[in-house]
Amino acid sequence: MTALVLRHDQAGAVTLTLNRPDKLNALNVALFEELDAHVAALAQQTGEVGLVILRGAGKCFSAGHDLSDIATGEKLPRPHFQASVIERLANLPQPVITAVHGHCYTGALELALAGDIIFAAEGARFGDTHAKWALTPVWGLSQRLPRRIGTYKAREMMFTCRTWGGREAERIGLANICVADDEFDAALSALSAQILANSWFSHRANKRLLRDTDGLPLDAGLSHEIHRGEGRGPDMAERIAAFSNKTAKVK
Repeated sequence: MTALVLRHDQAGAVTLTLNRPDKLNALNVALFEELDAHVAALAQQTGEVGLVILRGAGKCFSAGHDLSDIATGEKLPRPHFQASVIERLANLPQPVITAVHGHCYTGALELALAGDIIFAAEGARFGDTHAKWALTPVWGLSQRLPRRIGTYKAREMMFTCRTWGGREAERIGLANICVADDEFDAALSALSAQILANSWFSHRANKRLLRDTDGLPLDAGLSHEIHRGEGRGPDMAERIAAFSNKTAKVK
């Protein structure tokens, strides 16, 4: 049986690929079950894995929630299953990049919003079509989308159900980065290498700090940073020594 989520490890990065290309990677329960297992494993592998990338096989990231699953009645392994998987992905200790090309609609957008960085191809198409089907979000969109682009732009996306290209998504802050379609893989590799070259300890600690202080008043956030931040990492001395040696050689 073909895996619905593929895992590829390379130089400290793990790429998880949604693998239903014949169905435009539509999100069904079985796919979420495989994604859940991968994410649970990655949460325990901080020593070997410094970055997680989620992307789609074939023509697109994902066309969204599999409507045929909805129509026939999904059998979930536990209540609110898909939302819990997306939450687990968002809360991974490692930085998460969601790499979007082609379609990224509705449920797929909710999944993409779990990324710390949304990396888009110019030809990507983002949209929230819940209202087209008389649905409301249950996988986190109503909370994550306005935190990225502001509440009124989020209302526009939700009310109009129109699609937004990669450049538009970058302009409104939905995508962090947008590149030409033919540069997508190379630019994604370069971004991954840039992140992995920095301290994995700092990445995990900074991600926790940002998550734990999200929404706090300034004074409370500053207090948290000062008194509950994790300070120096185990690789600090080695990194400073390497920098000092490099500087000395340049002189």
